[in-house]
Amino acid sequence: MNSQGYPLLWVVLGASLWGTDTVLRRPITAYWSSPQIVFLEHLILTAVLAGVVWRSRAQWRRLGRKQWAALLGVAWGGSALATMCFTEAIRAGNPSAAVLLQKSQPLFAALLARGLLKEPLGAAYWKRLGPALCGAYLISFGDRPLAPFAGQAALGPALLAVAAAALWGGSTVLGRFLLGALSFQAMTALRITLALPPLALLALLQAKELAVPASPGPWLSLLGLALVPGLLALLAYYRGLKRSRASLAAIAELAFPATAALLNWLVLDVRIAWLQAAGFALLCAVILSLNLRRLAPAKPRG
Repeated sequence: MNSQGYPLLWVVLGASLWGTDTVLRRPITAYWSSPQIVFLEHLILTAVLAGVVWRSRAQWRRLGRKQWAALLGVAWGGSALATMCFTEAIRAGNPSAAVLLQKSQPLFAALLARGLLKEPLGAAYWKRLGPALCGAYLISFGDRPLAPFAGQAALGPALLAVAAAALWGGSTVLGRFLLGALSFQAMTALRITLALPPLALLALLQAKELAVPASPGPWLSLLGLALVPGLLALLAYYRGLKRSRASLAAIAELAFPATAALLNWLVLDVRIAWLQAAGFALLCAVILSLNLRRLAPAKPRG
């Protein structure tokens, strides 16, 4: 195996651990609302990462206003709001469809990188945007047409899943900007910790009281949700990403939706229609072609 191989295995491991998210998150939506779940998840992670926040205080004390604004954008948008949108999407709709729609995230990240970081998109992006949108449509609705709103039951969860993908894509761009001043460990810990206050407020404003299940099952699922796809997956993923080419890592990340769809089928008995699978294949083909294009060696001039 070449020098890229072992780091990529860590990326695959991290992406596969992300695939456990829906099987842990979907059952506990029967006990808590989406804001309550995300608040409890962040509360656990804040307790785990408190030491990292303290040890990295020299880094975040040096941040300027723009950097703090970007950090709040990552925390409130990518960590709080995006996770709530994703939680509500898998509660109200097909969890596998919500996961498959997350592969649209690189498209949003590239678009936001163009606007915020002035990174060029190139003609290849615009040529592939149409097929990518077709793939996302098929994942969302399958053989149920949107007009005349025959598929409106799937519209809300689909929009929530796409909103989560867009917010996570934006967090990728803002995170790239912040990594010049913060270590990944510090940024991860601050992202979780800074998201806790608005999440606590939203959880308190819920009409639904915070349930206290008598059985340990929901609590164990919540703990697993915070520690496995929430923390261990990130550690494995970024360990691999540190020494992997981003384009290759994007391909290895396909382990996430593949693992999630398989676990959803085996554990939750949730399946997807063949047109949804075809839409996912089309969306993946677009993402793969964009990344493989970046990997291709430049043609010599003349």
